[in-house]
Amino acid sequence: MSAPDRTLAEPFEGSGELRTLRDQVREFLDEEVIPAEPELAAGGPGARATLTALQDKAKANGLWALPHPRELGGHGLRLAEYLCISEIEGRSAYGPVALGSDSLLDALMLQRYGGAEVRERFLEPLVQGRLTPCFGMTEPGRSGSDPSLMITRARPDGGGWVIDGHKWFCRARDADFITVMCRTEPLGVPHAKAFTMFLVPLPSEGFSVVRPLTVLGAEDGHCEVAFDGVRATTRQMIGGRGEGFPVSGERLSLGRTLRAMRWLGQAQRAFDLMCNRLHQREAFGGLLATKQLLQQHVFDSYTAIRSARSQVLRAAAMLDAGQDVYIEVATAKVLASNALYQVLDRAVQIHGAEGLSDSTPLAEMFRWARATRIYDGADELHTHMVAKRILKRYEQGGGYDFSAV
Repeated sequence: MSAPDRTLAEPFEGSGELRTLRDQVREFLDEEVIPAEPELAAGGPGARATLTALQDKAKANGLWALPHPRELGGHGLRLAEYLCISEIEGRSAYGPVALGSDSLLDALMLQRYGGAEVRERFLEPLVQGRLTPCFGMTEPGRSGSDPSLMITRARPDGGGWVIDGHKWFCRARDADFITVMCRTEPLGVPHAKAFTMFLVPLPSEGFSVVRPLTVLGAEDGHCEVAFDGVRATTRQMIGGRGEGFPVSGERLSLGRTLRAMRWLGQAQRAFDLMCNRLHQREAFGGLLATKQLLQQHVFDSYTAIRSARSQVLRAAAMLDAGQDVYIEVATAKVLASNALYQVLDRAVQIHGAEGLSDSTPLAEMFRWARATRIYDGADELHTHMVAKRILKRYEQGGGYDFSAV
């Protein structure tokens, strides 16, 4: 494979040491994680043993928990430094968990908003990979695009709290704790101040897994779960009472940005498979690479990845600078998820029947790519909110300047 184009990545890669680290992560993904994908996808004890072996090897090679703060046992990379490494991790759906970066959102949330007891009990084991987190927000029968409709409640009781309700599409199968969003204030209180998050250790009395959930026919740990009189203390709050939405909003901004970059790593992998296939297969008197209609697939895929990547980098730079980022992050999320979906669709098409089988990784990649247009907020929600915010600026006499850096 030829050397990666570093034009856009350069400002984020920084020192030669960081570029070396990025190359080491690429080598680890290509030589260790991707060959293990079939066993990891099969699930069961064999998959767990394989994942543990990969994690141990990542730790031994100094590649573990690269974006986590040093005080938590991580490598301490800033967002700007880690961003393009996250792109390489994303080449495989198993990359982030194999390298210990998948727990970043939970670790930062607990570090910033968890009390002393929560931090002492959960943080260090979480970063070291000894605990598996889970986040419970979406509810069955409720529109996930409008979180104000959540009805899971936490009510005061005897100096503590009692949680009742349902959540779903949370990775609870192997989780050691779940951070759950609950309504704690009565109707009429503004939504931004009506919800609180609690950390619930698992197992806990009153907590149960209702059923496992498949994603387009495949299991990946998602479940529907129930809270029936689950007790929690005020010390288990993440953030203060009524601060659930602001805390989750911060988590979502970083999460959408990182996942968008990881999706582009998947898109790069699909792009490579597609272009290589065009040079390997002949039809109608010549290589597929010489057919104009298939060259259009290459061009469209190239422009989709380039435009999405540029937007993700812009969103990350603004997030790193502490600016208002919703428009940029939401746009990056939509562009990246659509780029991944479109590139994979073209790659499958060019592989023909083989692309529909498990002879290549494309079928499994395509399944997860379709889900990205719903995860982290559906495309329609972000399209609506971005347009609404831009139009409001014009309504108030302002505007949106594309030339602004």
